[in-house]
Amino acid sequence: MKLIATLVAAGCLTLSGCASVVTSPEGLQGAPATLTPRTGTYKELTRLPKPSAPILAAVYDFRDQTGQYRPQPASTFSTAVTQGGAAMLSSALADSGWFIPLERVGLQNLLTERRIIRANLERAGREDELSSLNAARVLLEGGIIAYDSNMKTGGAGAEYFGIGASGEYQVDQVTVNLRAVDIATGEVLGNVTTSKTIYSHELRAGVYRFISFQRLLEMETGYTHNEPVQMAVMSAIESAVIHLVTQGVDKGLWRLANPADTDHEVFAAYRDSPVPML
Repeated sequence: MKLIATLVAAGCLTLSGCASVVTSPEGLQGAPATLTPRTGTYKELTRLPKPSAPILAAVYDFRDQTGQYRPQPASTFSTAVTQGGAAMLSSALADSGWFIPLERVGLQNLLTERRIIRANLERAGREDELSSLNAARVLLEGGIIAYDSNMKTGGAGAEYFGIGASGEYQVDQVTVNLRAVDIATGEVLGNVTTSKTIYSHELRAGVYRFISFQRLLEMETGYTHNEPVQMAVMSAIESAVIHLVTQGVDKGLWRLANPADTDHEVFAAYRDSPVPML
């Protein structure tokens, strides 16, 4: 009887807690908006040694080339990966300190605004005051080239006298390609492909048993964690930028502010690990 009483009390507490989360507005609103959390690759990106001079780089697009849609029951019109790869790449390039990204995704909007400014200056007789746009030295191309689902799946569970628990996990993988192109010659200066795993897991526990004649206790609780896909894509892009900088330094394509930084710990880690652990 003590065991039954304990189970009933635990069930009441659990159900009351779940009910408060579901019915409480605070439980549905969640935490306030914050800056996007960053992974370990971002710290390595910002720790890169400084270049002799930042490189003007153009990013026109960084498309989703996977053709993957979210699995059911999600909408078949919803893609599996983010469509904002160009924004992520521009951010990573700027944060690295090695590149100055030039606006090319919204180039038509930029040119429209410049025409408006030029028209105003011409009316004032000052049309020469508008400087020309900067030309890029390097073009960054590539995209999200693969998204593999269910690379690994598994789980375990046990049940005894109607009391049980189980757990499952799933591993997906996203792959991106990044290449630097010399605008003057069209030569591909560097080509990098990186991958990032996406880990999801689920834990469940429940009770289903008669505690007395015509008295059935049924209780279930669970927890699911899904690693955000956009965070995985961002991490893979940041890793690709680090690899691209490392390749450029090794090939003598761009120079360091301090030549002694050739053996910097970040460079050494990415030279020794062609496919880094992300």
